[in-house]
Amino acid sequence: MTDMLLTLVSAALINNLVLQMPLAVDPILAAHSRSRVHALGIATTVLMAVSGVLAYLLDHYVLQPLGLTALRLWVFLPLTALLIRPVLGALMRLRPTLPTEGLWPLLLGNAGVLGVVLLGIEDDEGLAHMAALSVGAGLGFWLVLSLFSDLRQRIADNDIPLPFRGLPVELISAGLMAVAFLGFNAMIKA
Repeated sequence: MTDMLLTLVSAALINNLVLQMPLAVDPILAAHSRSRVHALGIATTVLMAVSGVLAYLLDHYVLQPLGLTALRLWVFLPLTALLIRPVLGALMRLRPTLPTEGLWPLLLGNAGVLGVVLLGIEDDEGLAHMAALSVGAGLGFWLVLSLFSDLRQRIADNDIPLPFRGLPVELISAGLMAVAFLGFNAMIKA
């Protein structure tokens, strides 16, 4: 139980897919309203959890016994793409107030979903570990997405020199946020 909790916290804070490994950066830099940020965060977390568990089961019970582990990328990429529509449909039924329109391309282009699947399969520490890693990575993505949205709103209200307006100040802010997240490295010692 402790290992699963440490995996979840580590994936969310310490080994954040967005800040430590530049996966899933595209949705962070795209401009979103506050409600769309939460919709994208929830959808990405659910998609990472479902695709991670299904990919582990598929790899463990189909690809490895047949000796087809070289085809992992060719199997997991369509799997994650095919899961987007059912995940968005389930979210629309469960939370009809979430603005899920237009999230399909952001989820399809999110390299973090495929990245967490491939990282979890590479570790091969069990289904519970894969589920904790997937949920932790999704929560970490949602946290960075929310923090970056708040940061973007604070930047918009300040007087910034002309050469730094727009993308340059956002990239500088993302770098500073990554350095701030490095402070979580001392939280868990091996």
